[in-house]
Amino acid sequence: MELIEIVRAHLAAWQTGDASAVADSVASFSDPDTEEPIAGDALLAHAEQVLARFAGLRIEIEQLVPSAEVVLVSWRLTADHRSSYLGMPATGGAVAVRGTDVVTADADGAHVVRTFDRLAVAAALGFEARFTPAADGDREFGVSSRTSVGRTTPPGVLALTWLEIRDDAEAADVDLLSVEVVKSLRASQGFLGASTFDIGRRKFTLTAFDRAESVRAVHARPHQRAMRRFFKSGLCTRALTSIWEPTAIREYARCPECDSVVTMHGVEPGAAACDCGWAPEPEPLL
Repeated sequence: MELIEIVRAHLAAWQTGDASAVADSVASFSDPDTEEPIAGDALLAHAEQVLARFAGLRIEIEQLVPSAEVVLVSWRLTADHRSSYLGMPATGGAVAVRGTDVVTADADGAHVVRTFDRLAVAAALGFEARFTPAADGDREFGVSSRTSVGRTTPPGVLALTWLEIRDDAEAADVDLLSVEVVKSLRASQGFLGASTFDIGRRKFTLTAFDRAESVRAVHARPHQRAMRRFFKSGLCTRALTSIWEPTAIREYARCPECDSVVTMHGVEPGAAACDCGWAPEPEPLL
């Protein structure tokens, strides 16, 4: 079979969702998600993962440059995001990305080197890239989020939980559960806000309530579902739940007029907080 025919068969295998045909069509394959060229069972497993993450994969050839020894293909790929990729939970939306295949041949068969921009994939799925080191010897780094409902009542109690995850797929699963839990809390009268932060293999959630009795709102169905996943379905390797009551809360603000620092304790809404008459608006504390 001529090299150009192998290339077309390989692309057709991806487009029809046939992982076995993908693995059988070439001697080796590499892309940004493989650490090195792979073949055989390793390529079969990789193709199955890709096709599970991105269903209905469609490849449009934009340019094809053939020769006897190498074929260059530039393409545009569209697919539906169906499962976690690089820690990004399934969006259910469509993704489109451009890339290239460089295909060569030797006595073993055809070898494909595929390139595409993973940041472009993330952007197409609605994610914005942030670059942080994993660790620097003393510290671990991660990402965070904040959910506020606009209530300015000082917290009377904090709930801190964390889950320890195994891999990116489990991290995405935990993220989806966390989103549902926080959504259920937003309607709770005593809920003041939540912050989540990922550090290393742990996913933390810090939730603020007006008083201890309001913590009962945590035990809605989404939270019960998450707990069952941990205790009965093998989700995550460790977990912590805890309740904290603050002993002191101090809030300070810098006046935009005179640049002085004032304490917000005891300042009524609309009242002047410093000598120049600045009256700051109350802000949610978490």
